[in-house]
Amino acid sequence: MRPFQTIFRPEVRTHVLFRALRHRNYRLFFFGQGVSLIGTWMQRIALSWLVYRLTDSEWLLGVVGFSSQILTLALAPFAGVLADRTNRKQLIVVTQTVAMLQAFLLAFLTLTHLITVWQIIALSAVLGMVNAFDIPIRQAFVVEMLETRDDLPNAIALNSFLVNGAKLVGPSIAGALIALLGEGMCFVINGISFVAVIAALLAMHVNDKRLPRPSQNVLEHLKEGIAYAAGFAPMRSILLLLSSISLVGLSIVVLMPVFAKDVLHGGPHTLGFLMTVSGLGAIGGAAFLAARNEVNGLERLIAYATGLLGVTLIGLSLSRNLPMALLSLGVMGFATMVLLASCNTFLQSRVDDNMRGRVMSFYTMAFMGMAPFGSLLAGGLASGLGVEHTAALGGAACIIAGFIYWAGGKRARNHYNMSR
Repeated sequence: MRPFQTIFRPEVRTHVLFRALRHRNYRLFFFGQGVSLIGTWMQRIALSWLVYRLTDSEWLLGVVGFSSQILTLALAPFAGVLADRTNRKQLIVVTQTVAMLQAFLLAFLTLTHLITVWQIIALSAVLGMVNAFDIPIRQAFVVEMLETRDDLPNAIALNSFLVNGAKLVGPSIAGALIALLGEGMCFVINGISFVAVIAALLAMHVNDKRLPRPSQNVLEHLKEGIAYAAGFAPMRSILLLLSSISLVGLSIVVLMPVFAKDVLHGGPHTLGFLMTVSGLGAIGGAAFLAARNEVNGLERLIAYATGLLGVTLIGLSLSRNLPMALLSLGVMGFATMVLLASCNTFLQSRVDDNMRGRVMSFYTMAFMGMAPFGSLLAGGLASGLGVEHTAALGGAACIIAGFIYWAGGKRARNHYNMSR
């Protein structure tokens, strides 16, 4: 009876799963960002559907994905340096404001029927530039919102919960709105949603740390960060794994409109269902990690999640009906979330504070910087081999990458134990 009572005691649930919400600043961020992310996911779904409706081209879906993320690879390292030298809260307010303006411009062009695929590519590149700065700075800012660092792993898991809770809500709303009012209304709502996160940031009371005037120039600071990350084997192996998975596995999501329309013979509602179930699985993965109280064992969890991601991609490639596709995407969402959040937690729990911005910029490069090449690769392979074979190849590559990561980590741990 005691375990049953423990599960349903509200104070226990809050302590275990939502303990980072005890901190006022993080609580403001959580709810403000939650509103904004719903709009972000609505825009992502609407944009992919708009591109495919205008062009009927898998290749151009890949090109749009490439343009929205390629600048992350070039600019994220400098964003990391900036995050270690400048007030992070002020930087995030700027990036969120620019993203809001991008959404409103996209809405205007769509609602006035002036939109072309080349305008979409250009505006996607603008958003990619914003994200190149916003994501690593926001990741590094998490620790500043907490009064105690003991809650950092939980805060990272709740961030993942937030992203995928929005992924659960946003695509379903977008699917209905696209069918009723068109893609432009999704862009309008996304623009409005940025007000919530900007207001939350302005309401925070963060201790403005007096940052020392850097003695090095930007390139020297960046070189120092690269040497730091490359010199620590577990950190290096995680960044290499993330780069591989982003290239060959996670990029399959850019082909979901093709899968919904050509394989499952559905429409925008079908795409919304697929992305919603993926978000539901990811929420399960985030809750699973939020309930953990320790960092130990994350390396094993990362390897298992990578293998599971590969298996579910192969399962998706074999799906010819909606229930099987939904099952595959649900488990895929769980595996993806466990993989990404575990990597994030591992890095953040081991990085020195003065290197946090730069290391999180490398995480962003590995996760998002390789994604544009993955989008091009997925689009090109799908054009020649079909979306099903592309997903199967991506799944096999993920399984191999997970095995290499675990085998290499095992050798490193054995070497460390022998040298002690």
